[in-house]
Amino acid sequence: MKKIFFALLFSCLMLSSALAASVQNVDSRTAQKMLKENAEVYLLDVRTPQEYFQARLADAHLIPIDKFLARIKEVPTDRPLIVYCAVGARSSQVAEYLARNGYPEVYDLRGGIEAWSKLYNLPVLSGPP
Repeated sequence: MKKIFFALLFSCLMLSSALAASVQNVDSRTAQKMLKENAEVYLLDVRTPQEYFQARLADAHLIPIDKFLARIKEVPTDRPLIVYCAVGARSSQVAEYLARNGYPEVYDLRGGIEAWSKLYNLPVLSGPP
């Protein structure tokens, strides 16, 4: 059942990809700089709650991809958005969906939290928020 749901969600998110607005990919250092320089940047984590508790970026808002469409109204339309997941597969789907649906400034964290913490050795938090 869960696999079917993810397949349907993936199909919905990928519909109209040819019409997708531009999503900018950012590396971890660029994202870190954006977050430091602009308090308005909204950081969206689309992983599971379990992944979020294991390691997350400071000030990230958790909306798991399987709950995303039901909770999309929580995502502000008037702020820059950085979307991330573990390695970039889920976040790229969500980022493209947001851009296609009128969100003007959407960034996808290239390599996800794995690149952030392991490749760039940047800080993460763990445990409940």
